[in-house]
Amino acid sequence: MNNNRERGEEIRRQIVRDVGLHPADISQHIAKIFSITPQAVYSHTQRLEKEERLKSTGTGKGKKYYLGDLREHKSQFLLADSITEDGVWRNEYSFVFEGLPENIVDICHYGFTEMVNNVLEHSGGIHLFISVLRDKEKIMISVIDDGEGIFRKIRRLCNLDDERQALFELSKGKLTTDPDNHTGEGIFFTSGVFDEFEIDSKGVRYRHDDQFEFDVIVESEFSENEAGTSVYMLLKRDSTRDIQAVFDDYAGPDEFLFNKTVIPVRLAQYENEKLVSRSQAKRLLCRIERFKRVIFDFDGVSAIGQAFADEIFRVYARNHPDIVLVPVKMEPNVAKMVNRTGRLFEKMKVQIIDSQSNVQVVEYPEINLGGLNCHPSVTEYIEEAWKSAIDDGLVIQNDRDKYRFHVSQ
Repeated sequence: MNNNRERGEEIRRQIVRDVGLHPADISQHIAKIFSITPQAVYSHTQRLEKEERLKSTGTGKGKKYYLGDLREHKSQFLLADSITEDGVWRNEYSFVFEGLPENIVDICHYGFTEMVNNVLEHSGGIHLFISVLRDKEKIMISVIDDGEGIFRKIRRLCNLDDERQALFELSKGKLTTDPDNHTGEGIFFTSGVFDEFEIDSKGVRYRHDDQFEFDVIVESEFSENEAGTSVYMLLKRDSTRDIQAVFDDYAGPDEFLFNKTVIPVRLAQYENEKLVSRSQAKRLLCRIERFKRVIFDFDGVSAIGQAFADEIFRVYARNHPDIVLVPVKMEPNVAKMVNRTGRLFEKMKVQIIDSQSNVQVVEYPEINLGGLNCHPSVTEYIEEAWKSAIDDGLVIQNDRDKYRFHVSQ
C-alpha cells in the first residue's frame, strides 16, 4: 500500500513538473516515463484538477492542461554539487511563483536566494532541503541544512558567550562571519519583509510574526545535538509590502546604505533577569558603531537599572556623538532612568563637522536644555544643535547623514 501511495505521489509530482512543456500530450508523456497507460495518467490529472493544482481547457483530443493556482515543490540537493541559489530558483522553483503580484515575487525571490546562499557558503553541511508551498492565502518557504548550525557557528567565530547572544546580534543586522564577501544584511532584511520568519538551530529558536508586538527567542523542539539549521518564511498573498520600501526605511536620505537599526531591548533579557548592569548594556551596544542611527525599542521592558541606562545614554552617547541614539516605547520607570542619564550636563557644546572634508561647519558653545528637559540626553543636545543649524541656513535638513557631531562640556 505504501509503495503504491509513494508511486502515485511520484507520478503526480512529475505531471506538475512537466505540464508546462507538455500541455497537450501530458498523458502520453507521463505514460511513457512510468510505463503505464494514458488512462491511468488521466486518474492522476483528475485528482490534480480537483486539488486545484492543475486546470484544463478544451475537450477530447483538444484538451490542454496548465498549472493550477495551488502549487508545491520539494527537492533535496547535495552541497558538493555545483549549485547556485539563482540556479535553484530559476530551474526548480520559479514556476511556483508564476502569476503572483510583482511585490510578492520580489520578496520571495529575495528571501529564497538569501537563505539558500547562506547554506551554500556558510553551513558546512552535506545536504540542502527546500520546500515551497503556495496555497490560496499564503506562500511558505522552508530551507533546511545539516551543517554546523547558524547560531553555533556565529558564536564560535565571533567569540560570543552562547547561541542566544549570536541570535541577538543577528537581529541588529550587519553581522557576518565572512565580511570580505558578505554585508551581513540578508537575514536582517529577510526577517523584516516576510509576515512570519523563523530560525531554528541547536536548541534555540527565533520567531518573528507581524501579528504580534514581540519577536521571541525560545527553546527549540530540536536538541542541541541535532545537526543543522531550519529557516521558515511565510508571506500572505494579499500583502502590499514593497521590498524596496523596507530597504529604504533602514537607509539614510539619498543613500543606498544600511545605516539604521532597531534593537528590541527585550531580546537582551535572558529568561527572567533584569537589565541592570553595565556589562548587559555593553552586550546590547556591541557593533552598533556600524550604524548612524540606533533605535532602542523598550517595548515589553518594565524597568532598567541606573548603571544600564547610564552606560548607553551617557557614557556611550558621549563617546560616540556621531551616532544618534533614540529610545522609544518606554514604560514610565524606564523613561525615568533614561532621563536621569542627562542630569550631570545641562549645558553642552556641540560641534557639527562635515564628514567628508572633516571641516567644522559650526560650533554652538552653550546649548542649554535645562528649561526644556530636566534630564536631557546627548542625543537631545545634538537634535537641538541640528535644528539651530537648519534655522541658521548652515545645513540642509535632508543632508544630516553627511555630518558628524562632537559633544562636550
